[in-house]
Order: sequence, then C-alpha cells, then structure tokens
Amino acid sequence: MTKLAIMGAMEEEIEPLLEYFENVKVTEFADNKYYEVNLNGLDIVIAYSKIGKVFASLTATTMIEKFGCDTLLFSGVAGGINPKLKIGDLIIADKLCQHDLDITAFGHPNGFVPGGKVFVETSKELRDVAFEVAEENNISVLEGTIATGDQFVHSVERKEFIESTFNADALEMEGASVAVICDALNVPFLILRAISDTADMDAGFDFDEFLKSSAKNSADYMIKIVKKLQN
Repeated sequence: MTKLAIMGAMEEEIEPLLEYFENVKVTEFADNKYYEVNLNGLDIVIAYSKIGKVFASLTATTMIEKFGCDTLLFSGVAGGINPKLKIGDLIIADKLCQHDLDITAFGHPNGFVPGGKVFVETSKELRDVAFEVAEENNISVLEGTIATGDQFVHSVERKEFIESTFNADALEMEGASVAVICDALNVPFLILRAISDTADMDAGFDFDEFLKSSAKNSADYMIKIVKKLQN
C-alpha cells in the first residue's frame, strides 16, 4: 500500500475522519472535492461521493485513476436487516450485491447482468486486519452481506425481499458499485458500515441524529484500521 483512499457517501460520513488531520490539501475535480492528508508518512485521499451508485462509482474511479490510490476503504452508515444489528453496531462486508439490478425478464437472477456477477467479494486480507483491530480494542463487529441500491429502503416488504433474495444483513446505496470498480481495477477494498436505522424503526425516529453518531462509530474504527495497516 502506497496511497490509501477513504470514501464516504455523505459529508457527515467523512467529517469525523477529517477531524483527525490538521494539514489538509483540497483538490477540486469532476464537481467534487478530494482531501489529501498524511498519517505517519502514509498519503491518504479522503472524499465523499454524494449519495448513490453512479456518484460512488465516479469517486472511487477518480481516487484510483487520478490520485493513484492502490487500496480503498469505505466508511459510512447503513440500514440494518439482520435482527442482530442495532443502531450504532458495525458491519464489515464479506461480499456485496446490487439489489435493484433486475433483468429477471431475460431469465437472469436478481442482481446479475451478463459479464458481471451477483456478489463481489471484499479483500480477505483487509477484513482480517479489521477483525484483528476489533479484537484488540474490544469492538463488536459483524461480518456479512451488504446489499446496495439507488433507493432509501424503508418498506418492510422491500427489506424482506432483499433479505430473502440475497441473504443480506444490511443495505445502503453505494458499496456494491465501489466493489465493482475496485474488483475490475484489482484494488483491494474494505466496506465498513455502522447501522443508522433498522427494519423495525418507527416513522418518528431522528435519522439525522443516528446518522451522526453511527458515522462517528464507523470513522473512529476506520482510523484504528488505517493505523494497523501501517504496522
């Protein structure tokens, strides 16, 4: 690893990361901002993509192709599907899928298009480091499948479809597209999410409040992982 990319989807997801750094160089490119920092000699590029698969794909590709990052970590929040996951809990993806990718009319399974695959696996080496960090710091982390789609899923029926079709533990709006990019470009990657909402939430809960606290949980753990990668 010579240069590390750390991504989030929203400003709230990278703000707690940027707080760790004093000297930040901001580069504007493709209608976005990229924050270049250094941690104990390691060059890091931090960015939030904006929400959704297209913006996430653009940002991940830019970080790899323009900035020369050779490892990518994603830090952010997700909705919980697995009943074991409560607000603030952490999940690391072992694989990701696109739950809204659907050409089943042509006889293909949900999440599949020719030339692609339903599930993209994350880097086992990075996952191993993440779990080592979790054990050393007494942090509870679940490993599981994360489903991605261009919709904020809040209906129980849709969540049940995603759970039964993909056996997914959590869902969000960027991870699988980042996975496709990194897999195609042979860049090791890790997708870490903290749970900000769950399938059984009532309509009156304060998403913004849980977004901030969960994003901080993810970011704090992510920085510990980065420091471990340098050892």
